[in-house]
Amino acid sequence: MDTIVYIDGFNLYYCCLRKSPYRWLNLSALARNLLPNNNIVQAKYFTANVTPRPGNPQQHTDQQAYLRALATLPDVEIIRGHFLSHPTRMPLTNPLPGGPRTVEVMKTEEKGSDVNLAAHMLIDGIKGRYKVAVVISNDSDLATPIRMVKDELGLKVGVMLPLLHNNKKRHPSRELTKRDTATFVKRISEQALKNSLFPPIVQNTIGPITKPTDW
Repeated sequence: MDTIVYIDGFNLYYCCLRKSPYRWLNLSALARNLLPNNNIVQAKYFTANVTPRPGNPQQHTDQQAYLRALATLPDVEIIRGHFLSHPTRMPLTNPLPGGPRTVEVMKTEEKGSDVNLAAHMLIDGIKGRYKVAVVISNDSDLATPIRMVKDELGLKVGVMLPLLHNNKKRHPSRELTKRDTATFVKRISEQALKNSLFPPIVQNTIGPITKPTDW
């Protein structure tokens, strides 16, 4: 069946890829390895451009290399949200006696990706672009649009949780795993990630794109 895969980029990264050897991930290959019996029409990747930070100035460069590699895949669409950064005061976990109880930090929030994902999934369903939608995310905010597509449009919606079985720190979203939310719920397997990596050097029309050295 015709299938579109909707990928919550930052949720996938922080839940599954951040400290793994699988960050150089070919999303087209991943979709096909996860759903070998489906006709993958497209994979849509929802993300935002990160900005260089003093503690990790290389992060922006690494992300741009990865986005250029993804852009070589004809069936992958990149949809960008944005970041908002602002100073805010946060409470200290263990303030020293007589010392300040709060500290000023720079808070960065990624905006737009969950709304963009929901909007694309709904409009694609209304326009008949798929028979099955598959969402790669563990974000409970997506439970409502998933139910709407399943119950109001009568289409199948699967959830692929970006949680490896050896990850004991993160747990499946209760909302996403409720019986009435999705048609099916599965975890991404580590084997699928292993089988879905780009080669170390990806070629585009301009020249070679090299996998970041710390990936």
